Amino acid sequence: MRVARSIIRQWQKHPFRVFAVDDFRSWRGITLYITALHLARQVERRSGRPRVGVFLPTSGLTAAAIVAGWLLGRTIVPLNYLVSREELEYIIEDAELDVVITAGAMLERFGGMPPGVDVVRVDEMKFKGFPPIRRLPRRDDDFVSVILYTSGTSGRPKGVMLTSGNLATNIAQCVEWAKFGRNDGFIGVLPQFHSFGLTVTTLLPMSIGCRVYYNAKFQVTKVLGLLQEHRPTALIAIPSMYNALLQAKTATRDHFEGVRYIVSGGEPLPDAVYEGFRERFGVRICEGYGLTETSPVTNWTLPECERRGTVGQPLPGVEEIIVGENEERLGPGQDGEIRIRGGNVMAGYFKQDDATNAVFDEDGFFRTGDMGRMDENGFLSITGRIKEMLIISGENVFPREMEEVLNRHPAISDAAVIGQKDPSRGEVPVAFVELIEGATIDLSEVRAFCREVLPAYKVPRDIRVLDALPRNPTGKIQRRALHPMLEESA
Repeated sequence: MRVARSIIRQWQKHPFRVFAVDDFRSWRGITLYITALHLARQVERRSGRPRVGVFLPTSGLTAAAIVAGWLLGRTIVPLNYLVSREELEYIIEDAELDVVITAGAMLERFGGMPPGVDVVRVDEMKFKGFPPIRRLPRRDDDFVSVILYTSGTSGRPKGVMLTSGNLATNIAQCVEWAKFGRNDGFIGVLPQFHSFGLTVTTLLPMSIGCRVYYNAKFQVTKVLGLLQEHRPTALIAIPSMYNALLQAKTATRDHFEGVRYIVSGGEPLPDAVYEGFRERFGVRICEGYGLTETSPVTNWTLPECERRGTVGQPLPGVEEIIVGENEERLGPGQDGEIRIRGGNVMAGYFKQDDATNAVFDEDGFFRTGDMGRMDENGFLSITGRIKEMLIISGENVFPREMEEVLNRHPAISDAAVIGQKDPSRGEVPVAFVELIEGATIDLSEVRAFCREVLPAYKVPRDIRVLDALPRNPTGKIQRRALHPMLEESA
């Protein structure tokens, strides 16, 4: 359990250093360690099962809860607090949890845990004295440290099993790539049940001894305040968050002074947001790429070698290939499926051997389901999801190309394009757009705007305005939720 050992060593070596600042308090090393020991004792009294649920807001407390489980040799299952009650119950049942570390406010949101699930309520605990020191159990790199449930974009959530070796490998890859050290500071706005929030803004900084500033529910004014007060060196967020910062009237260049890495992941970064940040704040947002199944980071564009339109080169130890429809490996500039191999790639899906076998090819590469291309220097460009590809008059078309054009329109905040069946062309594109606050649009004018850039067959046949595009708990647009709207109007 290399990551757990590194974190505990940091807390013990620097007991009075502040490792985390969240919406509730500051966390010193000694406080985190004592809290983890107390929580471990409470969990041990309630359950002997191999997995422990963690149901807490984004905070320093979550790090202590994770380490508490690891001190007992248990697998941690971070629970998504943004899903429906039904989905939460499914995850708890599938993971076979009988104890969850949580707090009263979280329980109130869901009306308590399902029958048979005990809770360790942090807000009711009295942390008196120094509990007995525990030694980390001996576990090899194959030990499943965490099970992260996917957001279920293609059916029921699947539990992604990340081993001790997976997490340690990805942390080491990121540290080597970006040259992180104890003097760095992170802004933590991504939820810790999400792989980026878990690995990049929790386990990584805790294990190397730098500080994290958490905001449990992304708030523009709060994040701007953290940037100005603490001068962090790394901000990792998703495009919708950067768009919100860009729209903030109070945001200035000074807020981003000293931030070395402004990284976007999770979904494509619109050109309008990238250009807006560069022009208004004088900084470049660098894109990265990864999946829950890869722990998660596989690619990352550093500012000194940024190539717009790519997500950068693979991190050290990550192998990437592009594969065609007939399983042939493709060369530079050719579109195909992105496949990944390395020590950061998951052990498999929990209790789903068939699904696990299906996503690995005969050479052990993970089939990402994403389409992309690499240039001669290994810079990766993401084309789109294989399942989201449209076939229009025999041509393969990905939504991103059309969405980028729509997002450049001055009245449109965000856009999503899906295919509608058509008897003559197979499919035609239909766009759903979210407007900038207070804006209005003329649909014929927007289509004319698109025709200036796109060939006729890629111009959306219909454009529909929504108050808000459907998104998953981490803010990624869910195109599959738009298809019923087509059916309702058919």
